[in-house]
Amino acid sequence: MQRMERVNLMPAWICMTCGTQYPETDLPPSTCPICQDEREYVGREGQRWTTLADMQRHGYRNAFYQHEPYLWGIETVPEFAIGQHAKLIRTQEGNILWDCISYLDDVTVDLIRGIGGIRAIAVSHPHFYSSMVEWAERFDTCVYLHVRDKQWVMRPSERIVLWDGPKFELGSECTLFHVGGHFAGSTVLLWKKGAQGRGVLLTGDTLSVSADRRHVSFMYSFPNRIPLSATIVESIRSKLEPLSFERLYGTQFDTVIETRAKDAVMRSVERYLAALKRTEES
Repeated sequence: MQRMERVNLMPAWICMTCGTQYPETDLPPSTCPICQDEREYVGREGQRWTTLADMQRHGYRNAFYQHEPYLWGIETVPEFAIGQHAKLIRTQEGNILWDCISYLDDVTVDLIRGIGGIRAIAVSHPHFYSSMVEWAERFDTCVYLHVRDKQWVMRPSERIVLWDGPKFELGSECTLFHVGGHFAGSTVLLWKKGAQGRGVLLTGDTLSVSADRRHVSFMYSFPNRIPLSATIVESIRSKLEPLSFERLYGTQFDTVIETRAKDAVMRSVERYLAALKRTEES
């Protein structure tokens, strides 16, 4: 007997501004809480929605590129939402997807399955939740999020695992660390075998790589230009000080500090705190 698959005629709507996917409904949501939050924004054209099927009809696709051995980047072209990039780490225990993007198609699924699939998905903060449940379902895996950001999950799923505490082991090579800052649950990932065994830190938006590629900075809201307080930045520093890493990757293709990245982070904290002090004294 031929197997019949259930077809859900209701679309899972995707916010075109932030890229977050919502549960299947006949009509799109009236608002996107993530865009309504002061860390994001609603565009001048108002709240707009799309679906994966519509994105495919409009010619979207995913591009792959290699950052370094065993670390791949994935981006949607043309650029969608806030231009999210994901990173696929190939470990001996299985592949880990760090952060997520909205678009997913059969070509992407086949390519990733061809190199071992995805063992786990970990997301730094809500601006990268995107279509994480869709990805988890297609690759039969789970999504790991810090519990302090659970209110920002717009598409609930049993595949979402909420973890708590200062860190969470994803295996012998990768560990998630809770650092806060941009969001209460903001997380970074330490890949111990990256940079030829000297360690790689994947930061999401917790640390934003500066244009000179020698510093990072810290923001509560990037589009609305709201900085973080000295207290929060000092807290981030205290949580990163015990970690060992040579290289640091931000959210975009070319946001990387190639060498002595930890020194760059510590130096950047001092620079940021000094700038806040000058502002207070002026």
